[in-house]
Amino acid sequence: MLTRYVRSFDGASLAVTLRGDERALPIIAVSPWATVQSSGVLRGTSSLGGTSNTTEGLAGQRYVLSYDRRGSGGSGHDAADLGLEAQVADLSAVADAHVAAAFDLVAFFDGTPIAIAYAARAPERVRKLVLWHPFVDGADWIPAQRVRGLIDLARTDWPLALRTLATMWGPRQSSENQREFAKGLRERLTPEVFIRSLEATQATNVADEARLVQAETLILASAGAGLPTRFAQGVASLIPGATLQLVDQEATVPDGERIPAIILRFLDGTLAASPSLPQGASGMAVVLFTDIVDSTALTERLGDAAFRERARGLDERLRAIIGERGGTAIDGKLLGDGVLAVFTAASGAIDAALACAASGAEFGLQLHLGIHAGDVIREANNVFGGAVNIASRIAGLSAPDELLVSDIVRGLARTSAAVVFDDRGEHALKGVADPQRVYAVRTGVEG
Repeated sequence: MLTRYVRSFDGASLAVTLRGDERALPIIAVSPWATVQSSGVLRGTSSLGGTSNTTEGLAGQRYVLSYDRRGSGGSGHDAADLGLEAQVADLSAVADAHVAAAFDLVAFFDGTPIAIAYAARAPERVRKLVLWHPFVDGADWIPAQRVRGLIDLARTDWPLALRTLATMWGPRQSSENQREFAKGLRERLTPEVFIRSLEATQATNVADEARLVQAETLILASAGAGLPTRFAQGVASLIPGATLQLVDQEATVPDGERIPAIILRFLDGTLAASPSLPQGASGMAVVLFTDIVDSTALTERLGDAAFRERARGLDERLRAIIGERGGTAIDGKLLGDGVLAVFTAASGAIDAALACAASGAEFGLQLHLGIHAGDVIREANNVFGGAVNIASRIAGLSAPDELLVSDIVRGLARTSAAVVFDDRGEHALKGVADPQRVYAVRTGVEG
């Protein structure tokens, strides 16, 4: 492992760590503020920063360059500008100084907007792009109220601010790991840089750049961790043809050997990739629609903030359930308090719907659920068509936590799903010409 220094456009010094065989295909890694690469063995990174383990794993087969972000670690702490444009220029400086041809780009957490913007602006330089828990809108990723709280803490009690950040970053980590992480940050960041970096993150929005990314893209997120996956799903809906893979692990950070192996398979072209939404002008799909029961009344009773917190938590759980059962949650649809998903198999949609209904109790919320199957139009990670409308209308007929399905879904799943279908008769649905016979689904074996 070697450390070299590069000057960026404004004279800022960047510490660059080089790992692996220089003759191998290059990877440039854009780490989060929380990970400082140049010090070698990093306090807390295996527990919370996580990216050091990943870059070490990648360096076993590739030539990996990572660098301390301006203002942190071995890089100069006197950088005046911590904004997105300066960060993209830093990445460009590192790439231009070390890599002559196209390279693979891997980014983590708050490093992902930098990588997205660079990939959009320099398509000839980025061969493939990998993003771990990405986001495009910093104001959404870290709410303004939370940023203000962290800034106030940093100004009055710097150690407490870092302990709070460690708790947010790794909510399921041990208290010992969180303390080590906070200690490592305190040694490598100043309160001023911390405050300015939070403000810069809040001002970041690369949604327009995401739509312009040309590189083949893999988006990874941990489905079992405390960090929301909806941001990764949103990025997948913006980057053309992106592959979204939810990893079943408890840790938020990419620990262990599994994540480097997935990344390397993607970069080498051996990962079985499925786009975030199957592409094509139109085709058959099984459509699941869920909606929170009495959301308006709940908002008035609980208050907007409390309800939204519960709804966000449930939304994350539903999307993970859908992904685990072979479905695709549609992020292009603005459904308010609902989730729309498409499946290729009726049995998978039913299994997912029943699991979704059961998960609502954890958040004190109930769901309306409906499934229909038919032709849909797929366009830019959206789905359109009569099948979507019918699924929504069927969901509206259901009682709280009841799953209703159309007759066609019953026919498709009758021999493959271990459930009972109770006939609820024909119903006239708004906007649908013909009445639809619906069935309530309950677990068991139909006789």
